[in-house]
Amino acid sequence: MPADLHEKMDRYEGLLAEALAEAEPVAPEGTPLDDAAAEYEEMARSYLDDGRHFKEHDDPVNALAAFSYGHAWLDAGARIGLFDVPESGHLFTV
Repeated sequence: MPADLHEKMDRYEGLLAEALAEAEPVAPEGTPLDDAAAEYEEMARSYLDDGRHFKEHDDPVNALAAFSYGHAWLDAGARIGLFDVPESGHLFTV
């Protein structure tokens, strides 16, 4: 049986919020990689905010999409070494 849309939306919101709390930028300050890490984190936070906006306006499809996109930005940043993240658990695919 497929997951309920609202349950999945809530789960992905929590996943993104938790991942943002765990990701620590590791690029040397003042370098282009530091700028990239800041941009990746900003994108993830913006998608979290967007998802919450959609959720508040009873639009679970777009909320879930926003939470998923936000997590993808953060996960991609972790995979290319912009963030120090937990290597075990459910938050990242590294």
